[in-house]
Amino acid sequence: MDAFGAVLIVGPKGCGKTTTAKQKAATVVEFQDEEERENYLLLAENRPSRLLAGIKPILFDEWQDAPKIWGAIRKDVDDSGLTGQYILTGSSSSNVDTPHTGTLRIARLKMYPMSLYESGESNGKVSLIDLFNVKDINDQEWESDLTVEDLIFAICRGGWPRAIINEKSAAKLIVAKTLFNQTAQVDISNVDKVKRNPSWAESILRSYARNICQLTEMKNIYKDAKTETNMAESTFFEYIEALQKLYIIDDVEAWCPAIRSKTAIRASKKKNFIDPSLAVAALGVGPEYFDKDYKTLGFLFESLVIRDLKIYSSEHGGRVSYYRDRYGLEADAVLHLEDGRYALIEVKLGQREIEEGAKHLLEIERLIGEYNKTEKQVPLRLPDLKIVITGTKYGYIRPDGVYVVPIGCLKD
Repeated sequence: MDAFGAVLIVGPKGCGKTTTAKQKAATVVEFQDEEERENYLLLAENRPSRLLAGIKPILFDEWQDAPKIWGAIRKDVDDSGLTGQYILTGSSSSNVDTPHTGTLRIARLKMYPMSLYESGESNGKVSLIDLFNVKDINDQEWESDLTVEDLIFAICRGGWPRAIINEKSAAKLIVAKTLFNQTAQVDISNVDKVKRNPSWAESILRSYARNICQLTEMKNIYKDAKTETNMAESTFFEYIEALQKLYIIDDVEAWCPAIRSKTAIRASKKKNFIDPSLAVAALGVGPEYFDKDYKTLGFLFESLVIRDLKIYSSEHGGRVSYYRDRYGLEADAVLHLEDGRYALIEVKLGQREIEEGAKHLLEIERLIGEYNKTEKQVPLRLPDLKIVITGTKYGYIRPDGVYVVPIGCLKD
C-alpha cells in the first residue's frame, strides 16, 4: 500500500482475505450486503466514481460483482498519483476479465491460510529470518510444545481461520471437508462460467492428494484420474487450470543449479495443495487414519512445512523450490530470499531420518563448492543456511552447522 494506489488480495476461499483487509480499511463497501447491494451495483454500473468518495483507504469486498469499479480505481490512481487508496477482495471462485490489467496501479498480494505460528501452535522460539541474519537465537537448543498427534490434527484441520476459531474438534475438521466439496461441486464451474463435472473434479483432487509432494508427471495424474472417469486429456488440463485459478493447487518448482549434468536434475513440478488439509479431505480420511499410514503422513507433513515456509519468508520475497537428482540427492525445499540468500532444507517427520537429511544438505553444499572450483566466471553462491525441519520435540545446532528445527518452534 506504500508503493501502489490499490492492492488486490488474492488467495483461496476461506483464508481470511476480507477480515484482514477490514483491519486496514477506513471505509468498507460490501457488494454482497443485501441492504445496500442494489444501490451499490447501480452506482458501480452508472457512476462508479461516486463509490470512490469515502475516507481512504476504501475496501471493496466482492468487487467482481461490480467489475466497472476496477477501471474507476485504475483511473483515480492515475489521476491522483496517491498510494494506499484502495483494497479489493473477492471470491477466488469468480474470474473477471477487465479491460485493463492495472499494472503499476493495482498490486496483487497472495494470501495463504494461517501458519502454525499464526494459529498459536508454534511457540516461535526460532525465527527463520534471524537464522538468515545470524542473530543469536535464544539458547542453542529449542523445545516444541507439539506432539505428533498435535501435528496430525493440524494437518487435517488446516490453517483455515474458521477451523481454528471453532471450539469442538469435529467442527474444526469439517471446514476443510466443506471447502473441498464446495470446490468440486460449485467453484470449479463458477471460476470461469464453464459447467464441469463434480465427480471428475473430485477424482483429479484425489489423485493429486495421493501424489502430494511427489514428482509425479501430470500425464500419470491424468491416467490415475481416468480410471474413475472418461474425461479427455484436454479436459483434464482445463480442470487443472481451473484449480490453479482457485488457488487450490500450489505446485513447487524445481531448482536446477548447474552442479550436475542437466540431464541429472529433476525439473518437473512437485505436486502440492495450498494447504495439506485439502489433500486429507480429498483422501476422505481423518486423524486416526495416520496411526497406520506413516508414509503418507510424511508427505503431508512436508506440505505443511512448505506452506509455513512460504508464509514466514513472504515479507522478504521468499520463493520456495526443491532440488532432486537421479542419483537420489535431494533437498525437500530450497528457500530463496529476494536479496540472493538461500537455505537448503530437508523435511523429516521423525528423529531417525535427521542424519540422512543432514547428509543430503552437506553433499549439495560440497557439490556447489566443487563446481565453483572449475566455474570461475559464474560461481554459485554457497547456501547461507542448512536446516532439517522436523516434527520432533527438540531442536539444536549440529557440529556440522546444520540446524535441526522443529516446525513447532518456527516463526517468521
